Amino acid sequence: MAGAGERVVVLDDVSAGVPERLPADIPLIRGSSLDGELLRRVFAEHEVTGVVHLAARKQVGESVEQPLRYYRENVGGLVTLLEAVADAGIKRFVFSSSAAVYGNPPDVDLVAENTPCVPINPYGETKLAGEWLVRAAGRAHGIATVCLRYFNVAGAAAPELADTGVYNVIPMVFDRLTRDEAPRIFGDDHPTPDGTCVRDYIHVADLADAHLAAARRVEAHPGGDLTVNIGRGEGVSVRELVTLIGEISGDSRPALVEPRREGDAPRAVADARLAADELGWKARRGVREMVESAWDGWCLHHPEARGA
Repeated sequence: MAGAGERVVVLDDVSAGVPERLPADIPLIRGSSLDGELLRRVFAEHEVTGVVHLAARKQVGESVEQPLRYYRENVGGLVTLLEAVADAGIKRFVFSSSAAVYGNPPDVDLVAENTPCVPINPYGETKLAGEWLVRAAGRAHGIATVCLRYFNVAGAAAPELADTGVYNVIPMVFDRLTRDEAPRIFGDDHPTPDGTCVRDYIHVADLADAHLAAARRVEAHPGGDLTVNIGRGEGVSVRELVTLIGEISGDSRPALVEPRREGDAPRAVADARLAADELGWKARRGVREMVESAWDGWCLHHPEARGA
């Protein structure tokens, strides 16, 4: 957003963020979305006219173990934030949602925005409840809103900005290879062409572009709400992904096939046409670019991986 000429201020409790990744000229306020007094002060002091809300706890397994924490931070924090937004008269709001709101989508080629939302874990529930809150607050207070339902985010905009966690499939495979272990595939008997789960992967840099497009949308269209999928509309199987990682990393050892994980949908691929129609946005980067950029970032943070 700064690169597009927007004046930006960041509020983050830095529980997962890395302050050094922010450009030096962007103010960082350390605090929580649960702190309404702080939010009101930041909005006033920085003359905020729009909010992009990215903060949330997002690990599915952790959400099952700690549902109260997830509801408190993801939903309670959003309530406090929207109250401060309404009090400050801010009229533009972009919310980071998730394809987790769909749960296990029905057996369809593409998951559209009107596909029934039946989340299967507390994380997905908090995102769906968040969408309800955002739309209701928007209608009540004349706030233009956009909810972005991310599919599987991957890649790095630059090596130094790479994800340092091991929570998603690509870094999980990197981690196994770095430890001289074979990648794991959970189930090869799904009703898909090669028996492994099929997913839609989106480059994090394309995701950033989608947020900028959403911010432009709420600026240009006062009032109203929009909910869109953010994906490529193309499916990649887990086996195809592991094979590509092997090519790029130089370690093509066969994957270990383990039993299916409970709750894994065989296929979840976005219908991304609405984002193109309404936001003028379309993903530009492919899966190879995602894996290559993620591998470069992984190796920067794990130099031993180059010899794996």
